[in-house]
Amino acid sequence: MDIFAGVAQGFQTAFQPLNFLYCFVGVFIGTLIGVLPGIGPVGTIAILLPVTFGISPVSAIIMLSGIFYGAQYGGATTSILVNIPGEAASVVTCLDGYQMARQGRAGPALGIAAFGSLIGGTFSTIALMFLVFPLAKAALKFSSPEYFSIICMSMTILIYLVKGSFAKAAIMILMGLFLSTVGVDLLSSKQRFTFGFPFLFDGIGMVPMAMGLLGISEILMNLEESIDRVIYKAKIKNLLPSLQEWKRSIGPIWRGSLIGFFIGIMPGPGAVVSTFVSYSVEKKISKHPEEFGKGAIEGVAGPETANNAAVGGAYVPLMAMGIPQSAVTGLLLGALMIHGVTPGPLLISQHPQIFWGVIASMYIGNVMLLLLNLPLIGIWVKLLEVPYRILMPLILLCCLIGAYSINYSVADVIIMTIFGITGYILRKFDYEVAPMILAYILGPLMERSFRQSLMMSDGKFSIFIERPISAVALGIAVLLLLSSGFSFYRKAKTKLLQ
Repeated sequence: MDIFAGVAQGFQTAFQPLNFLYCFVGVFIGTLIGVLPGIGPVGTIAILLPVTFGISPVSAIIMLSGIFYGAQYGGATTSILVNIPGEAASVVTCLDGYQMARQGRAGPALGIAAFGSLIGGTFSTIALMFLVFPLAKAALKFSSPEYFSIICMSMTILIYLVKGSFAKAAIMILMGLFLSTVGVDLLSSKQRFTFGFPFLFDGIGMVPMAMGLLGISEILMNLEESIDRVIYKAKIKNLLPSLQEWKRSIGPIWRGSLIGFFIGIMPGPGAVVSTFVSYSVEKKISKHPEEFGKGAIEGVAGPETANNAAVGGAYVPLMAMGIPQSAVTGLLLGALMIHGVTPGPLLISQHPQIFWGVIASMYIGNVMLLLLNLPLIGIWVKLLEVPYRILMPLILLCCLIGAYSINYSVADVIIMTIFGITGYILRKFDYEVAPMILAYILGPLMERSFRQSLMMSDGKFSIFIERPISAVALGIAVLLLLSSGFSFYRKAKTKLLQ
């Protein structure tokens, strides 16, 4: 099937009334989550995963994807009007967006953020269509050693990019890998770390675990924080930027599209990193760098475009190789596997309606978001005034109902609660839970690839360095580990000498 025939099939799938409705629901919830500082798309997708069990795989992924890229749009509203990023990827937007609002230019700031997001999201979707094919063809030549080495490389890149200490990120990944071994061994059929509990025979449920670590822990963290919101009260007008503002923004928008897409492909928090890179590039090449931080429209256009373009980039390794590069795409991988769909090189040929349906829904969803965000800004601002003491119990109730509805088992609720408290404690001590989730999801594939590789080579570890792609991936992983370890040692030594 060629690309154009695939796109036509995708739009036919996406425009089916039920899929179109789920696309709207996804982008609406995503925007809402982006506007309300707190839980974020990762926790939201984790909480809503049980809701998708009763619908078709294509509808489920369309909705969850809509939440993912919709949250990037919504985060700009709070950054510009309240100076509080609704999403981590919108932190940079606060620097110039809020200053523009204080100068009476909130309309153009919101407008350029929305149009930049549309252009960045559309560009990344087009790039995804053309890039995923050659990557999928290359991935068909991969075998177990390549998959093992690439997963190792992905995890070390994640350690390298994650904020906080190298040791804490490594501990989280090791914890995730350990938890992924709980259950019955697929090769020997022996129980591992089940302690005789029947509900652990199939392993720890990904959904209750994710809901606890990402949802419950986020609720507990937010309940103890008081956020003073100073909302921009003046009437918002002139949402369409002027010709002069468009002239200043068009370069940052195209550069942000490229930066966001290619950084989004890399493991780690691509949307967050891409905004900082975009902002730094625009400030570096600007003829008036002194205006940045004081209301430069380029400081809004570039980062807001980049964070939406990064979403499309994130789907490239997920769709082409079945390897997620962030917690969000890890949850999307989990959702697909729950529905009996395995992402990877054969996804396009075996499940074309899912691949092309999701691609087409991204085009539709980005247009929906533009139409949603500009007219409904007044409503989003009103929602910001709802106190957390009202919102959080409602979210907690959704978590409890969702966990129980998976298998109609109290055990899932208990698992969710345990991981919720664990996640809260970990976050209090500055341990990030996202690497643990990603390691947990990738753990079974990593273990299976490792054992199959040794079976292929009669137990010889040399198979991992004899194959070129595997050797290169492992080499990069080792170099990154050494670099991170050396940096950690140097910081520790400096503290001891002080």
